[in-house]
Order: sequence, then structure tokens, then C-alpha cells
Amino acid sequence: MAQEIHILNVRLPDDTIKWIDALVKQGVYNSRSEAIRDFIRDHLKEGGR
Repeated sequence: MAQEIHILNVRLPDDTIKWIDALVKQGVYNSRSEAIRDFIRDHLKEGGR
């Protein structure tokens, strides 16, 4: 069964956004959203809070 998706607004420092944008530009991720989802998923897999 498909999981319900929610939209969240987050505030990030300029340097973090520039870093994420660089990853997108390099083709590591297709979008900022994809990158942030991946970071959160990895953090949760590692037992993050």
C-alpha cells in the first residue's frame, strides 16, 4: 500500500543549501527534495533520534 506523502517547509543555512545544490548539479540527486529524503532515510537507518 502506498504511503501518504506530506509536504514540509524547512529552513536551512545558505551553506547547506549550496552544498545540496552542488550535489544536484553534479547529478548525485535529481532534486533538493530527493537529497533531503535520502539524508533523513540514512539517518534513521543509523538509529538517529
